[in-house]
Amino acid sequence: MTTKQRGRPRSFDRPTALEQATMAFWENGYETTSVSDLTRVMGISAPSLYAAFGDKKTLFEEVVEEYAKSHGAFGADAFAREGTARGGVRRMLVEAAGHYTDPAHPPGCLMISAAINCSTPEVADALRDRRNANIARIEERIRRDVEVGELPADTDARALARLSGAVLQGMSQQARDGAPRQELELLAELAMRAWPGGE
Repeated sequence: MTTKQRGRPRSFDRPTALEQATMAFWENGYETTSVSDLTRVMGISAPSLYAAFGDKKTLFEEVVEEYAKSHGAFGADAFAREGTARGGVRRMLVEAAGHYTDPAHPPGCLMISAAINCSTPEVADALRDRRNANIARIEERIRRDVEVGELPADTDARALARLSGAVLQGMSQQARDGAPRQELELLAELAMRAWPGGE
């Protein structure tokens, strides 16, 4: 049963606090980011955090939702802007090279890096489901291109989608390991050579 919060109005800016929590989870992962870490970077007390966001897991769920709409939206945007699966994947990988190495925020992808060493099953499962859903969307676009003759009939849509996901996830880790944007962009272009007719 939800109870109405009493007392003074919140003395913090919620979107800013949420972005600060995003940076903490992105940098350190879900498991090793403590509530005290969160309250420190968000500039609020633990009671205020719980009142505004719920527990750590609920806060992280909101962080992931917001991340998907902001920092992580480049993948969906790439497919919206390109007419083919090949074009969408190429744009997604090249743009990932820029996003993953942008010094304005932690390197890599939150949805990939936050799951490392995560021992909370609900969190690990939710992140895995999101990553698999992204691969399924790529596969669907590839199958559509096969149906209309954009790609050869014998194209293995599932394998090609998995390859795209593996490259994207590998780029995230390599960015965290210090790989520069130019090298990741080259990796993206090399990955596209695995596509039918890729050169």
